[in-house]
Amino acid sequence: MIEITSVSNEIVKNTAKLHQKKFRDESGLFLLEGNKPVMEAFNSGIDLKYVFVLKEKADEYSFLGDKIILTTQAVLKKISTTDTPPEVVAVGVKKQFSAADVLSNSKKVVLLENIKDTGNLGTILRTSAAFGADAVVLYGDTVDLYNPKCVRSAVGNLWKIPVVSIKNFQELENLFSDFQRVATLPRADKYLKNFISGNRILVMFGSEADGLSEELISYATDSVKIEMSSDVESLNLSAACAVVLYKMFIV
Repeated sequence: MIEITSVSNEIVKNTAKLHQKKFRDESGLFLLEGNKPVMEAFNSGIDLKYVFVLKEKADEYSFLGDKIILTTQAVLKKISTTDTPPEVVAVGVKKQFSAADVLSNSKKVVLLENIKDTGNLGTILRTSAAFGADAVVLYGDTVDLYNPKCVRSAVGNLWKIPVVSIKNFQELENLFSDFQRVATLPRADKYLKNFISGNRILVMFGSEADGLSEELISYATDSVKIEMSSDVESLNLSAACAVVLYKMFIV
């Protein structure tokens, strides 16, 4: 167990660089901020490189052994992305999955296309895990899964469900050729309450601003819309995901 109290320390400076996607991509590392994400990551077998812990809280994290770096509020503020720094900030190794391996045994899959809001992404990952999705696919220009805000908003559920990225439509076609492919749309012929799920199902959601692309709408075998009051134009994406996944995966 070592102690670092200087914000100019090289480890501290390198950790702060992980605020940026460029350095997360180059290093294969990411930040976990706060007790819940750190504990969930540890319990899920995420490789934690080192963990900055406020000195007076060290006993609570003794199970981390020599990964602990005792530190101060000033250092935690330097490396954290939150306005009020937490008592613990860890650096973990990204978990990588092969799309082909993950999807070969999956029956209930969520696809997110061009999602730009990190908080929405984290919340949808949490929802997908809660309602029994086997995997989540990030398609197109979707925000970084390991953005610190996304990691926080997933509230520890990032490790409970495989997440894979697919950029190429041809790969998507090959992987989901035998799936029922459902486009969620504000205007569709079928209401969610009348929808019947098949044995293998891919549920596709687009961004709040643009919705699903014409490419994916054309690729869908079915489309559904959520029945709601005519006074409300639409739901927040993460709320819509919760409604749809509960009906398709649970009910």
